[in-house]
Amino acid sequence: MPPWNAAGNTSMRTPFGSVADLCRMVKIEHSIFALPYAWAGMLLATRSLPPVWPFVFLTLAMVAVRSYAMAFNRLADLSLDSRNPRTRDRPLVTGAITVASARWFCIAMAAIFIAACACLNDLCLYLSVPALVFASVYSYVKRISSVCHFWLGATLGLAPLAGWISVTPTSMTVTPLLLSLVVTFWVGAFDIFYAFLDIDFDRKEGVHSLPADRGEEAALSVAAFAHAVTVLLLALTGFSAGLSWPWYAMCGIVTALLVLEHFAMRRRDPRHVNMAFFTLNGFVSPLVLVGVALGLWW
Repeated sequence: MPPWNAAGNTSMRTPFGSVADLCRMVKIEHSIFALPYAWAGMLLATRSLPPVWPFVFLTLAMVAVRSYAMAFNRLADLSLDSRNPRTRDRPLVTGAITVASARWFCIAMAAIFIAACACLNDLCLYLSVPALVFASVYSYVKRISSVCHFWLGATLGLAPLAGWISVTPTSMTVTPLLLSLVVTFWVGAFDIFYAFLDIDFDRKEGVHSLPADRGEEAALSVAAFAHAVTVLLLALTGFSAGLSWPWYAMCGIVTALLVLEHFAMRRRDPRHVNMAFFTLNGFVSPLVLVGVALGLWW
């Protein structure tokens, strides 16, 4: 007889809880935001199909560090989530995953990340613990400053750098640095959008975000500026890497998606926040990966 979760559905179990609850806790679907950038960084470094094992260990490392960061953030935010009507159904709040299980899950993911980095090269191993610390700090930055949006962006912005050094640890050019900045500004902007869902709660609890601290219009203006910088940096990345015309066609499509996000956000409807945050942004990183591949080989 298969185990049943709280919703009455069958679900595979792990030592930390059901697979379904773990996926909900770490929002596994959001892996679409960072993972393609890591692969893009690897492609830009090799300028060909990457070696199999570095690709496997890079992918494992990215999934592990993202899962660690999300679980760590859920633990840090547990008291806030339990008071926020929007987040009261999260697995840690409902007890579907225990605090002890979440802590052990964090330890396991950190260990897998460090091991995967060790399998890549020495530089990746040396940088693995600082990367974990950097990812952890985001959970506390939002308690002191609305710069948290861009701290999160910089955290995900490590992805293309990770892809690059996973195969070329002894050399670095401006190209992966530019792509890292692309991710930083892109993520910073859509995290501002996401903060619109909790403006009243954040103000009440003293959680910092641009919409809560500076108001909706100012937040939208900063997000628009960040997206404009994103587009500029995308173009500069293509120029730096010597990518051909498919890259710039991709830049045009991404620009259109970002403009559409801002039109959606102007309506201030929570449904449009979710569309801008996930649905539209879910296309951006795969498009960038495809743009790199076609730009290199067309």
